[in-house]
Amino acid sequence: MLPGGKWHVHDPNRPQPKVVTPGTFSTDKTPGKPPSDAVVLFDGTDLSKWRAANGKPSGWKVQSGNLVVPPKGTENGGDIFTKDEFRDVQLHIEFATPNPPHGDSQGRGNSGVFFLGQYEFQVLDSYNNRTYADGGAASMYGQHPPLVNASRPPGQWQVYDIIFTAPRFKDGEVETPAYLTAFHNGVLVQNHAAYLGPSNHRTLAKYGSGGKSIGPIKLQDHGDPIRYRNIWVREIKGEDEE
Repeated sequence: MLPGGKWHVHDPNRPQPKVVTPGTFSTDKTPGKPPSDAVVLFDGTDLSKWRAANGKPSGWKVQSGNLVVPPKGTENGGDIFTKDEFRDVQLHIEFATPNPPHGDSQGRGNSGVFFLGQYEFQVLDSYNNRTYADGGAASMYGQHPPLVNASRPPGQWQVYDIIFTAPRFKDGEVETPAYLTAFHNGVLVQNHAAYLGPSNHRTLAKYGSGGKSIGPIKLQDHGDPIRYRNIWVREIKGEDEE
């Protein structure tokens, strides 16, 4: 009997895994296709899955099939949020930083992916661009640098594949932290690393009382015209959950 007392080893009555049709890989010119059970957040056509911080339709732009951070001062610009909320997820997102590049350090191709709207995975042009280690591309911002820098040159499409496990709370206090595993352009950059708490700038992160385990995915408007495409998410459930 396996731990938990529900199934024997090689139990013929144990439910079979759900069948999922795999997606296809992207090329430089063409986005790939998501797996059959994915929730598609952006397919190059519209922003129907997204909202502005005030709940209104977002001012981000759809240009040539890409989701683009709008110019400063755009009505309902700023950070963009999914209308749906998620807990544990597999997220696929592709991005390209501006070419030619402008600025340096944090002022060059800056954006970010936030899980639950709070836990940042940094987007930055980190190709030959030095910055503080825990603020580069594929860092868990302000907490964990990436294991390696797998960045491509500005203007080229890059890929994040991220597994995020939301924190769990009991009686208002954190019981287990948020965890993240990530691949940047197919290279492992975070390996089940724990968030110390919600992301902050120049502040030691920590979990407060009354934290949440579900929330929207947010893309950051940091003032740089980052392009995104082919954004999809799969909700992660336990092996015997429906």
